[in-house]
Order: sequence, then structure tokens, then C-alpha cells
Amino acid sequence: MRLAAAIRAAIRDGRLPVGAALPPSRMLSADLSVSRWTVTEAYSQLITEGYLAGKTGSATRVIWSPRPGDEPRTGVTGRTLSAQPATPDPAAGFDLSSAHPDLRAFPRRRWVAAIRAAAETAPFDRLSYSEPGGLSELRAVLAEHLNRSRGALAEPGTVCVVMGAGQGMSRLCRALRANGHTAIGMENPGSSRLWQAAQEAGLEVVPLPVDDDGLVVGALDRHPGLRAVCVGAARQVALGCPLGPRRRAALVDWARRVDGLVVEDDYYSEFSYDRPAPPVLQGTARDRVALLGSMSQALGPTVAVGWVVAPGRWVQAVRAEHEIQLLPPALNQLALVQLMQSGVYDRHLRASRQRYRARRNTLLDALRRHLPEYRVRGAEAGLEVLLELPSGTDVTAILRGAGRRGIELPNLDEKQLQPEPLDLGLLIGYGNIKDTAIDAAIAALAEVIRALANPAPAARPGPGQ
Repeated sequence: MRLAAAIRAAIRDGRLPVGAALPPSRMLSADLSVSRWTVTEAYSQLITEGYLAGKTGSATRVIWSPRPGDEPRTGVTGRTLSAQPATPDPAAGFDLSSAHPDLRAFPRRRWVAAIRAAAETAPFDRLSYSEPGGLSELRAVLAEHLNRSRGALAEPGTVCVVMGAGQGMSRLCRALRANGHTAIGMENPGSSRLWQAAQEAGLEVVPLPVDDDGLVVGALDRHPGLRAVCVGAARQVALGCPLGPRRRAALVDWARRVDGLVVEDDYYSEFSYDRPAPPVLQGTARDRVALLGSMSQALGPTVAVGWVVAPGRWVQAVRAEHEIQLLPPALNQLALVQLMQSGVYDRHLRASRQRYRARRNTLLDALRRHLPEYRVRGAEAGLEVLLELPSGTDVTAILRGAGRRGIELPNLDEKQLQPEPLDLGLLIGYGNIKDTAIDAAIAALAEVIRALANPAPAARPGPGQ
């Protein structure tokens, strides 16, 4: 809280102007002799407040500026800050980096109405600090939603509300550490946010291989003593494939055999285009699976609501009532209850799914026209695809070349745990790019790839092709 306050003051005083890049969390934590978790939580809070913007593969930057009519503030250099837009000009380039939702489509009016209704109708005791685990109303609504839409077996008493999936992972890993666990298996490639949370909680991260059927469950037996693993069962974060049916059963058998815990990351499950997303693994083994999710994709990170559905014996440890509680504001929780109970949330989700399906189709059409010889993976769901490149291609050079053309792309290296990067390809995100810019973006990217990639293999059919 002190670090967030110091950064906030520096921004408002002009010492950190709009566009300024903050130090990487690892560097700042070392400079200040604090844990990296402290820095990432401070950054996350300021992102929620609208002072900063963070993007995977890019620096965390200042986006706050005085609104018209605000008194100008002069920084230490004597410069006066002028009001500037909070987001970059789309004409400056092509944003293919974002797997975040289309922030232009955030239901502002509905959210404001829900906040107002919650503030006007909530009993006074609901306007205090949120109870450990989150407000009972939200836990009940989330349990019903997950059971109906994701095939979960959740009860309000097993739902733990958090500020996002990263914080949920942090709480789970701290609970594992307190229970005597020293390590957790993670998909490689996987979610950098989740494995960083595990490391900051004091767990050793064990990289596990993935293939076209998701996590290679048999690799768990190579690590005696390992009793926890994190997996994207509905969609592998890089390859885009679900965990195969036999491997789902094998993973549950492994957890029971070693008295272990599976952390199921249900990221991207809201956006499955060609067929329904597989039901959550938690629905078949709630005693061995902790379900992790958030509203960051369906609504956006500004809502700052996530959840952990924990096995009964893990609930109190995950809520960690002896620690300082960092929970979504009560009004955010109550507003989300309003959206979900009124049907607004479901309608927004359906509209978003239709919009992203159309955008995905536009992207695939552009890839077929401009890069027909390359295979595309992971197009069935999510907000990004994987473009396979010939073995030995210098992906870093392509990223740099694309950057010179104004094309922002995700960096797959950041999702990999091994010292030597895996030779997978190029991630292309389409969550926050305008539909009308997609063809021009892919045409420009194709020129970069043809100039820098190794000779491409013969065309192969891939998902969506």
C-alpha cells in the first residue's frame, strides 16, 4: 500500500509523466529489498485505478493524465503535464499483442447502473470491508454460474473471491507451502503470471511438457515427491488445445495416488467458437481440484474479481484470514451480483463471443491469403492463435522487425520456463484490434516473416483452415 501510494503521488505530481515506463517488478523489488509480490500487487492496484497499463511482453506504463479542468501539476523538471488520451492512437500501429478483451466493448452504462443500484440498495453493513472469502451474495451467484455454465461442483462455502487469477494462484500456493509442499508442476509453455505467483510464494516451479493433447501427464512420474500441478484443462495457454480425455482421467488418478492437488486454470473458457468448451475437471474431482478463474476476459481487468473454488479442506487456508485481506471492493462485488442476476452478464458474454468469433474468422481469412503455407493452431477458442514457423527461425528477429513496422506481438518466450526457448512459433493476439485493421496488420506481418523466416514448409491444414 505504501509503494502504491508513492507511485501514485509521483504520477500525480508529474515526476512520472504519461507514457513513462516503470521498472520491471523483478528489478524494482531488488532495488527496494522487498518481495516481487509486493511490487506486482502495487502495480495491479494502480492498473485497477487507471494510473498504469500493463501488457504481457511490454513494460508497465503510466496512462494517467489530468482531466480537462483539473489543476495542472508541475513535476520536478518544471514541465506541466497536458491532458493526453489514456490509450495509444490505433493509427500508430497494429496491436496484435493483446489477448485481453476488447476494452472498447466494456458495458460502461450497465456497470455504472449496477454500481449505483448496489450503492443505493445495499444494507449499511455491506459497505464495510468485505468478509474473508468475499461477500456471500457473490459467492452464491458465482457457484450457480460455474455449475450451470462450466459443469462445476461448487458450493458458496467453497468459493473464495479474490482480485484476479494471479492473486488466486498466490493464495493457493501459499496454502500449499503452509501444508508442506515445496514444488508445483507447471505447463511449459504456460502462464507466466501463474508461475511467477508460485515462485513468489516460495514454491519451486517444475516445467512439464505439453503436446497436442495438453499436459503430458506421464511426465509427472519423473518427479517423485511432486504433489501439486497447475494445468489449463479447457485450453492450453500457448498451443490452444484442451487436455485430452484420457489425460484428464490420468491426472485425477495421479492426484489421488500421491494425495495431491490439481490447480485448474479455466482461462479463456468463455470464448469457445466451434464447439462448447470442455467442462471443468473440478466437476469430476472436487476433492482434488481447485478451480481458478476471473472476470478479466469476460468483462475486463478493471472489475478486479476472480475466484478460487477450493476443495473443502483447503478453503480456510486459501482464505488465509490471518493475513491482510486484499479483496475486490464491496461495491464491485455487489455490482457483479446485479449484472449476473439480471441477465446482463450473460447477454454481454453472448455478444462478446459473437464479436470474437467474427474477428477470429477475419484473422484466419487474412492468414490464409497472406501466409497460406503456415499452420495455425489454437483457433477454436481464446483470443490468440499460434502461427507455426519453420524450425530454426529467429523469432526474436521477427518480433523486432514487426516492432519496426508498428506491429505489437506477444512474446512466447515469456511463457516458457526452460532456459532454452522451445521452437514453437509466433503468437498472434486479436482481442483488442479493430476488425478493419486485421488484413493490413497481417499483410505487414507477412512481409516481415518472409524476409526473416527460414523457407516455409509445404502448406498443412490446421485448425480453422
